[in-house]
Amino acid sequence: MTPARGTPRAALVVRAAAGALAAVALAHTLWNGVAQPGHALAFGLLITVGELARWGAVPGEREPAPLGAAGALAYALLGRSAGQATTHDALQVVTVVVAAQLLAAVPHLARGSGPGPDQAARRVLAAGFAAVCFQPLHHSGLSDRWLGEGPYVAVLLLLLLVLTALCDAVLAALTAGTGRPYGPRLRDELRALSGIGPAVCATGAVMALGVAAAGLWALPVLCVPLLLTQVSFRRYAAVRTTYRQTIASLARSTEIAGYTPHGHARRVADLSTAVGRELGLGGPELAVLEYAALMHDIGQLSLVDPVPHGATAALPPDEQRRIALLGGAVVRQTGVDPAVAVVVERQADPYREQQTAARIVRTVNAYDDLCGEGGKGSLRALEQLRLGTGRDYQPQVVEALARVLARGGPMPVRTG
Repeated sequence: MTPARGTPRAALVVRAAAGALAAVALAHTLWNGVAQPGHALAFGLLITVGELARWGAVPGEREPAPLGAAGALAYALLGRSAGQATTHDALQVVTVVVAAQLLAAVPHLARGSGPGPDQAARRVLAAGFAAVCFQPLHHSGLSDRWLGEGPYVAVLLLLLLVLTALCDAVLAALTAGTGRPYGPRLRDELRALSGIGPAVCATGAVMALGVAAAGLWALPVLCVPLLLTQVSFRRYAAVRTTYRQTIASLARSTEIAGYTPHGHARRVADLSTAVGRELGLGGPELAVLEYAALMHDIGQLSLVDPVPHGATAALPPDEQRRIALLGGAVVRQTGVDPAVAVVVERQADPYREQQTAARIVRTVNAYDDLCGEGGKGSLRALEQLRLGTGRDYQPQVVEALARVLARGGPMPVRTG
């Protein structure tokens, strides 16, 4: 397997930019003092509490501290408090966000966890972006002259929040060190915005408008809906994690029974997911693809005699199709999404009759089988797959697999 390449250069640039902005903001605030310290303290505590809510975050969660993000955005877009104009500037917003993150990081670091440097850098830069877009308009009086105090202010805040979310997605794609091209990474980040992102943006806008009308007393009341949303999201994510673990355990039944080599299902699932991302799949499509790849060999449990090395790619087409149909029948009995069963059933069909997920699973499964059969190398296996693109394997999927492997993607690793 290709060794880790270390931190991407783009991630280092993002961290350096956030560090430079934080240093300038801290120096500016120390020199000029804190404007309206009560507001700075209130929002700083809110962001700190939100960052502390990372405790119990599900691994891989894109926004583990939504309350902290909403608080930072609300302070960046705050122009009035109880009807009176605020006086803090964009650099003070960055100072408050940085101070809150540092304070919240202490207990996290004490237990050996906490936000990564990329997440912290993105929070600083996103808050700075929102503040730079809004605070100059507010202090110059342009927002009041153009928009007044009516509903157009809310429209402006929502527009700035959308731009900030897009900015954060761009930064997240830059700092994702997966070795994939930037385009697919950005596409994944934009798709991820449909999760808890809208709740964060909406809460940030409502906080800014609520404080503008009612003062700081509005903050604790407006925090409750997002906290409840975060708890519900965590529970949902925990259920999905348990669901995935159950499927993975069921998929290992063929390995335990001696029908497939150790780790085959997980290798096929990891590589299929990488190929799916390469081809532009995302969200639910990737979930179905992963589950189908994990369970693609479950039909082999119906065989009296195991296939040598579990390599179904070498079997006659009719036998492959029979095993696939039996596997689909088993999957339907497990309560898994029916779309997973369809992919398992169709993986032995000619690729022109398959959906994309089935094409990927069939190609990656054959690749893993060929790499294990007789010790063929990955280049020999890819060459053999290309010879089968007339009927069995879609050329686009084979080439996507080749690109993933060329970048050091998941490789078949045999043990024993």
